[in-house]
Amino acid sequence: MASATSSTVDTAAGGGGIHLPDTPRDLVKILVTGPFGVGKTTLIGSVSEIRPLHTEEQLTEASAQVDDLAGVRDKSTTTVAIDFGRISLRGGIVLYLFGTPGQERFRSLWDDIAHGALGALVLVDARRIDASFDVLGLVEESGLPYAVAFNTFPDAPRHHSPEQLRAALDLEPTTPMVTCDAREADSSIDSLLALVQHLIDHRPAEHR
Repeated sequence: MASATSSTVDTAAGGGGIHLPDTPRDLVKILVTGPFGVGKTTLIGSVSEIRPLHTEEQLTEASAQVDDLAGVRDKSTTTVAIDFGRISLRGGIVLYLFGTPGQERFRSLWDDIAHGALGALVLVDARRIDASFDVLGLVEESGLPYAVAFNTFPDAPRHHSPEQLRAALDLEPTTPMVTCDAREADSSIDSLLALVQHLIDHRPAEHR
């Protein structure tokens, strides 16, 4: 959604508060998903207007035997259940953000976490694009509409064109693909807005 900006965040209604105002709203469950170490916890923490819920545990020597640490050697914790945050947008839309674990060993949680979601934001690390294939497969099998956001790590390659990245992930032409810095609220919000616009555009006209 090229025209979307983070200015559509509703900082006056709900921003920074614990409880939502008693006004009619569209409450939308969104998955924030992607492979291990891609920045899901960071993104939710950067945008949530409430104190985010994290279920992180320290990585151990035992988990290092089953979790692929290639490209994320400095990572010391991992999400073992969900991350959760909330953000209010203009127009009465409130996004409930559910971050999923990124490792294959937590795949059994996927159906429970995805239940009731309207869409997914899939974070991708351009340094290890192949690590995203399994998660994209899960999202597509679930039938959820989704957008892809390339998290801009400092040492990520910059020479790939958008067309090359889209081809590498085998994305449909209509699937939104953006870049973001998960550490920055405005950048992360713009990625979520790209997904929200995608969901609106693909809803039946009578329900928009």
